[in-house]
Amino acid sequence: MAKKGLIQREKKRQKLEQKYHLIRRSSKKEISKVPSLSDKWEIHGKLQSPPRNSAPTRLHRRCFSTGRPRANYRDFGLSGHILREMVHACLLPGATRSSW
Repeated sequence: MAKKGLIQREKKRQKLEQKYHLIRRSSKKEISKVPSLSDKWEIHGKLQSPPRNSAPTRLHRRCFSTGRPRANYRDFGLSGHILREMVHACLLPGATRSSW
């Protein structure tokens, strides 16, 4: 189980990313439309003004049940070892069992 503080930090980053998503997208579109370099630098400065944690590259997928940050499957939202345990317990329909 991941520390609760790390999970809360990740949730905070997700909220910030959603809050500043439109601002980032609009300023990126403006940069592509403006021909002069000085105007691009101004818009780029505005793009850097939102908080760092609002950047989408700072988001990290976590396991839904344990909060583990590594080895996650996007389709299920679970980490590898939890996914394997659920498949062996027949909790995921359609998933085939394997042993290694």
